[in-house]
Amino acid sequence: MDTRFLDSFLIAAECGSLAEAARRMSITPTAMAQRIKALERELGVPLLVRSGRVVRMTEGGARLLDRAREFQRNLRDLKASVSADGLPGGLRIGTLRTTLSTVMPDLLEYIAQRYPLLDAKLEIAASHELFHQLGASKIDAALVVEPPFALAKSFTWRTLRVEPLVLLAPAHLAHEDHTTLLAREPFIRYDRRTWGGDLAERYLQQKRIRPQERFELDSPDGIRALVARGLGVALVPNCFRPETTPSNVALITLPRNRLARRLGLIWPTHSVYGRLFSEMSERFGTR
Repeated sequence: MDTRFLDSFLIAAECGSLAEAARRMSITPTAMAQRIKALERELGVPLLVRSGRVVRMTEGGARLLDRAREFQRNLRDLKASVSADGLPGGLRIGTLRTTLSTVMPDLLEYIAQRYPLLDAKLEIAASHELFHQLGASKIDAALVVEPPFALAKSFTWRTLRVEPLVLLAPAHLAHEDHTTLLAREPFIRYDRRTWGGDLAERYLQQKRIRPQERFELDSPDGIRALVARGLGVALVPNCFRPETTPSNVALITLPRNRLARRLGLIWPTHSVYGRLFSEMSERFGTR
């Protein structure tokens, strides 16, 4: 059995589309369909059935799914046991979009220097989405906001960066009281459905401020761009590199504030990449 056929089945089952699965694997849809057919012949049962433009798993496919994922993990462990540095290729790391210009470049540079033969793929999504992907073994680790709940012992967490909540305001308003600005100016909200955006809501509730909401979006960079255009003020974690903030935007420290977004690396405790993740945490973690 060609192990690539199992990989193709897993991706097709995840996507629900042979065309999308083919795109992710950089092959043609015809080649993807041929791989699935070859695997079905090998196992003697149908695995996927078409329903319009999507595919769904048969009973046989559902039974294969978890076993195929386990096989993938065992195969990677086997490759790691015989590789020179003890790590298999194909590392999958989940990350927030906001970390691509802050923490993630340091981590990728470390991987490139310390393990030059190790290739990595990034999956960009929100923290809660990446946490679920990690639990489903779709990624090997995730750089996310610390979850607002206790983690199971099967996961290891290391804090890499602490980002205090700050007020973004047009620079010409920087001299005014922050509570006055929050109550008076149009408010651009960091999506409250995200773990990071929840911090702003908690701060407003603590201070009993009811802002005049104008926009809500899940992008600190996008929020900063709107503030730069004078469209309002915002509460966001300070996830910005200092040199990237426009001169017409002020980052105002909130007095006596303890709310902060804690970014960290999370991975399965018994991951084959555990040594690498521990090394990076030691190198870049908070003291």
